[in-house]
Amino acid sequence: MLLTVDVGNTNTAFGLHNGTDLLRGWRVRTDARTTADELAMTLRGLLGEHAERVSGVAALSTVPAVLREVRAMLARYYRGVPRVVVEPGIRTGVPLLVDNPKEVGSDRIANTLAAHAEFGTACVVADFGTSTNLDVISAKGEFLGGVFMPGIEISVDALAARAAALRKVEMVRPRSVIGKSTVECLQSGIMYGYAGQVDGLVHRIRAELRAAGHPGDPTVIATGGLAPIVVGEATTIDHHRPDLTLEGLRLIFERNRR
Repeated sequence: MLLTVDVGNTNTAFGLHNGTDLLRGWRVRTDARTTADELAMTLRGLLGEHAERVSGVAALSTVPAVLREVRAMLARYYRGVPRVVVEPGIRTGVPLLVDNPKEVGSDRIANTLAAHAEFGTACVVADFGTSTNLDVISAKGEFLGGVFMPGIEISVDALAARAAALRKVEMVRPRSVIGKSTVECLQSGIMYGYAGQVDGLVHRIRAELRAAGHPGDPTVIATGGLAPIVVGEATTIDHHRPDLTLEGLRLIFERNRR
């Protein structure tokens, strides 16, 4: 069985794969101060009876401090297990058509590979995490670049911190777009405001791709821990794939094992 580890700035996702099937998935809070031993203990507790059946590990981290501990954990606790850590030099098969390929995060590369493998079309991957990223992929599977925005939780936290009369609210759909209370006004801005941002950017991306000679409209895939907040409201989102990054890790592992 393959263990996949996706360390993000806010959450860390783990997946257990049997062939192409994702058997189980888990999500825990990322702590930049975590140690290799703590990571190993967390994994053993989550894997339970499957802990001894792990025959391969694929991992990535967007947090440099945790990436160091992930490497140490793999060397200490998975010494005889084939493993791949996504970093420069690892084969991904994804051409990076940007000014500085070294700036492209490993999670964005994994998402690109998984999206193109599943849909085989030009794609836009909308990843709703600490930041909201829209990554653009050509019909050939090339990474063309993307868009960064402050994430939903970051925006809510900043508003609550800077406006004395406002506070954090539960991120659920209000009764109507026109809020009848402070809470509903905030919820409306979160739900429909972010949906509108995504739709507006996707329309601009589509127009830019057409102008550059790319045929057809891209498939829009949502992923990330906060995607469920927007998926039902953004009209341009075609598919929701919460485990897209883990699937990309599985594909990268297979490429490097071969």
